[in-house]
Amino acid sequence: MTRGQKLLIAGVVIVVLAAGGVGIAQAVSGDSEEQVTGPRADRAGQAAVRAVGGGRAVGVERGDDGGAAWEVEVVRPDGSEIEVNLTGDLEQVGTAAEDDGGKRESDDEGEADED
Repeated sequence: MTRGQKLLIAGVVIVVLAAGGVGIAQAVSGDSEEQVTGPRADRAGQAAVRAVGGGRAVGVERGDDGGAAWEVEVVRPDGSEIEVNLTGDLEQVGTAAEDDGGKRESDDEGEADED
């Protein structure tokens, strides 16, 4: 085997290991913002809309914070956006409204919901 072939193989091995490391890091990361769909996500969206008194659910994610099983983005009739955190039983555990600066203002009871 020539020196060039050895260097090529070593380079391929490094790339494969790096890609695998990135994949593993993303898979175990608790900060996934992947949208969820299906009947359970639909029910979570409906519960969140009811909890804030109307609007429409524009995004449903699995909760990655302490007490929330679901995180639902709701656009209210006035155009404002709010994130509603729900338990697995679809009970509201908190909300976070977006202020003018793009930051979240947490309305949770005893829990911080800011990133």
